[in-house]
Amino acid sequence: MEGEPTLRLRIFDLNCWAIRYLSKRRQERVRLIGDTLCREGFDLVLLQEVWSEQDYSDLRVKLAGCYPFSHYFRSGVIGSGLCVFSRFPILDTLLYQYSLNGYPYMLQHGDWFCGKSVGVSVGVTAPLLSLSLQLHAEYCREKDAYLPHRLVQAWELAQFIRHTSKAADVVLLGGDLNMHPEDVGIRLLRGWAGLQDAFAEATHFEGCKNGCTLVPDNCFTDKSELLPFPLGIRIDYILYKAISSFTVKCEELKTTTGPALGTDIPFSDHEAVMATLHIQRQGQPVGATPGTADLALVDVVAEARTEVGVGLRAAQRQRYSSGRMAVLALLLLLLQAAAALGTLAGLGAEQPFPKLSFCLLAFLALGILVLAAGLHLFHTMEVKMLHGTEDQMWMALRALQERP
Repeated sequence: MEGEPTLRLRIFDLNCWAIRYLSKRRQERVRLIGDTLCREGFDLVLLQEVWSEQDYSDLRVKLAGCYPFSHYFRSGVIGSGLCVFSRFPILDTLLYQYSLNGYPYMLQHGDWFCGKSVGVSVGVTAPLLSLSLQLHAEYCREKDAYLPHRLVQAWELAQFIRHTSKAADVVLLGGDLNMHPEDVGIRLLRGWAGLQDAFAEATHFEGCKNGCTLVPDNCFTDKSELLPFPLGIRIDYILYKAISSFTVKCEELKTTTGPALGTDIPFSDHEAVMATLHIQRQGQPVGATPGTADLALVDVVAEARTEVGVGLRAAQRQRYSSGRMAVLALLLLLLQAAAALGTLAGLGAEQPFPKLSFCLLAFLALGILVLAAGLHLFHTMEVKMLHGTEDQMWMALRALQERP
């Protein structure tokens, strides 16, 4: 950005809901997204849930003329689903996968298999550090079993931004955070990482009421999930902060409002978020702006630590239960082995040996042992990650309280 007093940056962010074989009218919607991006000519495009690499390849070919620089972030079993398209050169990329991401046995949700991550690209503008990401889905707000995992992800994301943005001048974050604006995870990101919400800071807004991105009017949305929220919810964000000698202001923020232009379908089950930012160089460096040592931030970190502690105790109980199940299955196998050895030694020869029942019971005990041992190992790792995050939050709280 040398020699330019002001840069006007247009950003497009969308959760594409492009799951092969499951998402409705996926290929048609991906083509529609590509056509719109070609027509609108944004500077930076951040996409999530592009689960098929073929869809990414098709978009890359179609958008090559408008967005010559792109990158797809690979992670997990089925991929991270994250990709970025840019009008400016991408100097470097990095993928950070969260340490906790749901449970492998919750097959109906599948978050664990996709390896939720944050994809980072470094551009020549400013330099610009842009992040495309998605956090673990909520599924049930009343009984949110994944809240501790999502808070760990939000904390790791905030720490990641604090420690990797020192060489950048501007940080942009776009993605599906799966949290409401007032949730503790969002407040943690804004306070601890020093990020600003484009919706809250925008001079002009146009789109769904309250900036909602999951709305009941969308034909692909599960209406039952939005019954408590008749206007919809806002879970997709564009966040930003300026470091060094730059300032960033959000001139305009828009969301899509249903079917795309000239069609009968929207881009996705989420509405897209589009922001116009003004990046300006100041005369003197203003320095980095991490979390501020005020009472509000102390309360946010304390609340997040409490929720992580609740998750830690739940994980410890699950670890104990799975460990006990594994021990009982092992004891059953040992008893069966003793019975088999006794039969081979001639003890109890007057009774016929039930081979079929014995084998079925042995296979059942072995299956339970393997499953319980795997669960015990997983929950042991979960306990370690939650305990480590709780310790980090405690150190952060102590530092905030001791700061003048």
